[in-house]
Amino acid sequence: MRGERAPVAVPEVTLNSGHKMPLIALGTVASDLPPTEALAAILVYAIEVGYRHFDTAALYGSEESLGLAMAEALRRQVIKSRDELFITSKLWCTDADPSLVLLALKKSLGRLGLEYLDMYLIHWPARLKEGTRGSNITKESILEFDMKGTWKAMEECSNLGLAKSIGVSNFGPKNLSQILQICTIPPAVNQAHTHARSYWVEMHVAWRQKKLRGFCKERGIHVSAWSPLAANGARWGSKAVMDSPILKEIAQGRGTTVAQVALRWVHEQGSCVIVKSFNKERMKENLKILEWEKAITEDELEKINRIPPHQGVPGHELVTENGPGYRSVDELWE
Repeated sequence: MRGERAPVAVPEVTLNSGHKMPLIALGTVASDLPPTEALAAILVYAIEVGYRHFDTAALYGSEESLGLAMAEALRRQVIKSRDELFITSKLWCTDADPSLVLLALKKSLGRLGLEYLDMYLIHWPARLKEGTRGSNITKESILEFDMKGTWKAMEECSNLGLAKSIGVSNFGPKNLSQILQICTIPPAVNQAHTHARSYWVEMHVAWRQKKLRGFCKERGIHVSAWSPLAANGARWGSKAVMDSPILKEIAQGRGTTVAQVALRWVHEQGSCVIVKSFNKERMKENLKILEWEKAITEDELEKINRIPPHQGVPGHELVTENGPGYRSVDELWE
């Protein structure tokens, strides 16, 4: 890293928990995840170039690599203490039961080699049978989800000091309202997220989530964008963002990339941008959105607002008309 300019400091937001969260994070999931040691080396590099917020999950298989990377970054004195990093992980649906939450968190902490998480999220508003992964959800794998009891277990994790902040992922206004009615600790974050075969609460320039963002803002819940490029290139994604002629025109006029324009738009909404690239040059390019001398203009914003809305499959896997789970997609989200 010698000879390279020091990276721009990533701005932070103060969450309703009182803790600060960096507004750019590096996601650690991929269709073909690199081997443990190779991924750890990539994540060490990410720390070197300025990333301080990392997003992982029990489902992703990347917690061990992230733990190794943090230990190596400390050994090399890239960071002086673990407190310089903000680590988010998630409770997978097979553990989304009041009796399993604390144990699942402790297992994640063990894989990460940490004493606490900065953020722990309920991955989806659903419970699934043991062994079910995102790519093999069936009607038979869906169990009754005790949302209120699971959230109370999340609050226990916070009260024990094992998670400084707690939140949710893929929750629409209806599910959030149910938590807000019974919670002692409100969700600090709702992560707009995509995974496996479905788009869930996605957020990007082609699916701007104005209603959800307004709902969360009124209630002090921060919205983070997990897939700000619409999962471009992934088997479950779309090219609605990267192939947008409007974004290409704006990028050409600014001398930037389409991805940078899309990421900058999310950043200017005040949301945390969770970027996902293990390419070293793209890692640095993604951080350069903080160096723009001029924010997105009113004219550019007007053009972005004309991008046709595009959402993927909206969650049919969790719909069971006559069984546990949701009776319809509308029930899931609204």
